Amino acid sequence: MITVVEIKNDEEVKVIMSIAESQIEALGFTEHSVRHSSIVSKWAGEILDSIGAEQRRVELAQIAGYLHDIGNSVNREDHAQSGALLAYNILTRMGMPYKEAAEIMMAIGNHDEQQGLPVSDITAALIIADKADVHKSRVRTNITRMSMGNLNIHDRVNLAAEKSFVHVDEKTNEIILNITINTDLCPVMDYFEIYFKRMQLCRRAADFLDRKFGLMINNVRLL
Repeated sequence: MITVVEIKNDEEVKVIMSIAESQIEALGFTEHSVRHSSIVSKWAGEILDSIGAEQRRVELAQIAGYLHDIGNSVNREDHAQSGALLAYNILTRMGMPYKEAAEIMMAIGNHDEQQGLPVSDITAALIIADKADVHKSRVRTNITRMSMGNLNIHDRVNLAAEKSFVHVDEKTNEIILNITINTDLCPVMDYFEIYFKRMQLCRRAADFLDRKFGLMINNVRLL
């Protein structure tokens, strides 16, 4: 069976991910490189593992998480759909069974909040893991040269985010996103301004997994 380790070591995957990141960097978006993909892969797998999914489903979620943004090599617009097709071709070329490759294709094609919906357990885990990665290390801007007021809102929010992680609380039957934000750099309201739609999608994803979605910011429960 194809594993996430094999995906990470595949030369075609490496080249496409490198091109995807170069385009995102040229457009001035926050980091979408191997760092982000690795975190999303890890968290997607942990979510399914924590709710008792079969280990192969966990592995498929990890693979979907690692490949979810490769569509940025084509264009940022509709990157979920183009990435889904790229992933399917790569995975079948590597020998993955068609059904597994199609499951990953479906998950990647539904991970973006513009058109995406949680249509499988892998999709739901990918959605939550992707939207949870908010962190200052994703900001490219050299802030020594510009004031916070000159940064776009996505950079301000990510720059202020000192820590974020997801965990499944079996006692409360919840999937909780916990974020620490430096409010000296960015008010919490800025987070909701750009992430509200994403949080709505996370709630739907958690519902699909028969869990509730919770949001904690600076140890205060907000959802």
